Amino acid sequence: MKKSILIAIAFIFIFQSSGYTQEASDSTGMLGDNFSLEGALQLFKESQTLEEFEKKLNDQDTYVNNLDLNQDGKTDYIKVIDNMDDEAHAIVLQTDLNDKESQDIAVIEMEKTAANTVAIQIVGDEDLYGENTYVEPVPESVTNQSGSNVTVVNTAVVNVWGWPSVRYIYGPRYHIWVSPWRWGYYPGYWRPWRPHPWRYYHNRRVRYHVYFHPVRIHRIHHAHKIYAPRRRTSVTVHTRSTSIRVNRNNHLKIKSKTTTTGIKKQNGKIVASKKTTTTKKVKGKHGTTKTKTTKKTTVKKNKNKTTVKRKKTTTKTRKRKRR
Repeated sequence: MKKSILIAIAFIFIFQSSGYTQEASDSTGMLGDNFSLEGALQLFKESQTLEEFEKKLNDQDTYVNNLDLNQDGKTDYIKVIDNMDDEAHAIVLQTDLNDKESQDIAVIEMEKTAANTVAIQIVGDEDLYGENTYVEPVPESVTNQSGSNVTVVNTAVVNVWGWPSVRYIYGPRYHIWVSPWRWGYYPGYWRPWRPHPWRYYHNRRVRYHVYFHPVRIHRIHHAHKIYAPRRRTSVTVHTRSTSIRVNRNNHLKIKSKTTTTGIKKQNGKIVASKKTTTTKKVKGKHGTTKTKTTKKTTVKKNKNKTTVKRKKTTTKTRKRKRR
């Protein structure tokens, strides 16, 4: 009996450890780690109206919003604002940091491309997620049941006409929704909570990755033109974002290490030598990191001359997982 209990505990430990490894790899270190773009699309899909959608975004139990951009120890209230032009909608998710500063988190871009056909993407704001962060529904034929978040180069566009929220927005009774709430004035049902630790939050939001995934193609062009001149950014958030990017880039600098060793020659003599290893990391496209390592060995022949005996260069490319 004791042996069975010990085995069960060991399996639990291994499972938790592997979960933490997956969690660490999915973290980008950016501010947007604390807001799930995939989860926002799922809530939008499930909602009947944009008012209901805004309420769900600010519900602690959905584990979509975990942002505290003004660093007051409480989660931020997310407002929903629709910008419409003809058959295109740019639905902005925005928060107020104080009575003067607002910051866009993401924008749901949606266009009607034909009768009963609507395409959709959510675009993360570059100050929170970096440039070119797009998430869209996964076609049922390629749904990733493992729950991992893999960036896809290109897939078929999913028609979201059947979503209740989409049918409502394109229906005859729809009036453009602009959240009535602002800094210091919030709905009575909302109670901010203390942001969850990353591990706890990530393990509960990762379920949204099954049905939505990042892509590298920006498809919704008309809606984006509507949104671009209306984008709201905060100096406070931009400064923090810039600091995070600088710190990340510092890890990509050239590193060089020189050690003194001895080399045994054919005549049996040992001469002094120096071995230099230089490592350079370069950020490539689509989140890849190229690591170039050069090893050079120099042998001291006499007091005045040195000769390069060996030089070896290797290059490795690693693909960084995106949110």
